[in-house]
Amino acid sequence: MNKEIDNSTSSSAVDDPTADARKRDHIELAFQSQINHNQLDQRFYYEPVLAAHPTTSDSLDLNFLGKKMRLPLWVSSMTGGTSLARTINRNLARACKDFGMGMGLGSCRSLLFDDEYLADFDVRSILGEEQLLFANLGIAQIEQLIDSNNLILIDRLVDKLQADGLVIHINPFQEWLQPEGDRFARAPLDTIRRVLDAVDVPLIVKEVGQGMGYESLKALYQLPLAAVEFAANGGTNFAKLELLRSDPLKQQIFQQLAYVGHSADEMVEFSNRIKVELGDKMRCKEVIISGGIKNFLDGYYLINKLALSSVYGQASSFLKYAREGYEPLYQYIDSQKQGLALAQQFLRVKK
Repeated sequence: MNKEIDNSTSSSAVDDPTADARKRDHIELAFQSQINHNQLDQRFYYEPVLAAHPTTSDSLDLNFLGKKMRLPLWVSSMTGGTSLARTINRNLARACKDFGMGMGLGSCRSLLFDDEYLADFDVRSILGEEQLLFANLGIAQIEQLIDSNNLILIDRLVDKLQADGLVIHINPFQEWLQPEGDRFARAPLDTIRRVLDAVDVPLIVKEVGQGMGYESLKALYQLPLAAVEFAANGGTNFAKLELLRSDPLKQQIFQQLAYVGHSADEMVEFSNRIKVELGDKMRCKEVIISGGIKNFLDGYYLINKLALSSVYGQASSFLKYAREGYEPLYQYIDSQKQGLALAQQFLRVKK
């Protein structure tokens, strides 16, 4: 009898050589692995019996802005014209090609009148033709181009970068608080309408870290824009960033402005209501959800809750890893890809 037991134990160890160590881990970590009820993520129904584990053949593909994306993840506009920008943008472009993501460049203002910093932004050859690439200008620069009768420079910028279109970022608080900031002479909505009338380039309109309210979103959705990007409050807030560059008195007076704005969750709710309200008058129907999205669960939740075609965008997280090198960036994105595949199989969003 003892011999038979010994043989059985030996056979089990051969079949599962990690069993002993795993069981010890389970015993030692059991009390550290308890979750309190108030820690539960209430956004999802967890459905563990309806699907198998994801495989490499399971697709996350979607059509967005006229191209096929293999991952619903967007590199939100960040940087250019600095010593690190070239490395960062090239790492990001390489990742977009490898994972099938879209990319918005940082402000391309420096390229409007000369090409000194073109190499920082010139990533189409790395990205490939299949992936989305959008240039980027601020609304203040657009207004100046209108006033100087130079809107043709937008077409030249997009052609120079072989981009699919242009992101226009709207940033009244940032410009007001920035020591070198510009002042808007007219409402950004009027400027955007004039660009749409004069330039045959797909346009995305975004804020820069505080989001947009109901009426602003409603006005934008009625324009023939390629997409709206939220840039909601919760991620990098450029009003706060500029305050940190200002003198102490200005910081004290204006610091509360950084806490004004809208979360991505709130903007999803706004957008769903606007879709119902506008009906056939809604002309822009694609969205990049960004601002405070820390992980794949945030992204999966929001793109499934929004009743419009959407992807989710990140900026500072990509910036962190892109600065460190390509391998950390690759691992970061691959973990999100695996998480999204797992969520797609087992999680249903509570509407």
